[in-house]
Amino acid sequence: MSEARLRAGRGPGGAREPQDKESESENKLDGETASDSESKSEFGGSSPVPTSDDTPEVLNRALSNLSSRWKNWWVRGILTLAMITFFFIIIYLGPMVLMTIVMCVQIKCFHEIITIGYNVYHSYDLPWFRTLSWYFLLCVNYFFYGETVTDYFFTLVQREEPLRILSKYHRFISFALYLTGFCMFVLSLVKKHYRLQFYMFGWTHVTLLIVVTQSHLIIHNLFEGMIWFIVPISCVICNDIMAYMFGFFFGRTPLIKVWDVLGDKT
Repeated sequence: MSEARLRAGRGPGGAREPQDKESESENKLDGETASDSESKSEFGGSSPVPTSDDTPEVLNRALSNLSSRWKNWWVRGILTLAMITFFFIIIYLGPMVLMTIVMCVQIKCFHEIITIGYNVYHSYDLPWFRTLSWYFLLCVNYFFYGETVTDYFFTLVQREEPLRILSKYHRFISFALYLTGFCMFVLSLVKKHYRLQFYMFGWTHVTLLIVVTQSHLIIHNLFEGMIWFIVPISCVICNDIMAYMFGFFFGRTPLIKVWDVLGDKT
């Protein structure tokens, strides 16, 4: 049927008649409109996705007479004051509580990033992926914090025999632990998935580099003095608050629209 249509559409010189060009242009337009409609429906252009309001009921009742713009302003302001108060309470509790919070945040960030890789590639049934990831987290934490604990808690470390051994042979134990983990990774290799497993191996190490290194430096700053923790965090808090206030009073274009324009240009 397609050959018959092509022959019927060709003139005596073998050239297509203008009707074919018109039909092609119509098909292109139809294809573009179909793809446009699909993209709009996919990204929410024609049918916006409903958003849920998580504002507490007490604030909704108190701010019911305000417009949505000023309601958002007061909600953000009240929650900002609550978070700043909570931040001062944590600082008042002392450096040990801050170190504990930093370690909890480190573990949670590592869990989130590793879960992303696992959810993408769990269908391949890669053996020991999550086990090795958490094992390497333990090894890297021991390597980073071993000497730090020895320097700042020398008396306590020297008092206990197991801690003294872990401190004396710290670098050798760190190397042995990492070598054991690497051997476990080699034993877990599966045919036809070598590239994917090495990719996830690199994913784990980059995650460790980003997460554990930052948390180690934060805790090291806490040992040097609370001021080296309070000042950077306060700068970030003030920057975020003033950025929102400046955009609220003087901004003309929402940030999401600016991002869309930059994405279209690229």
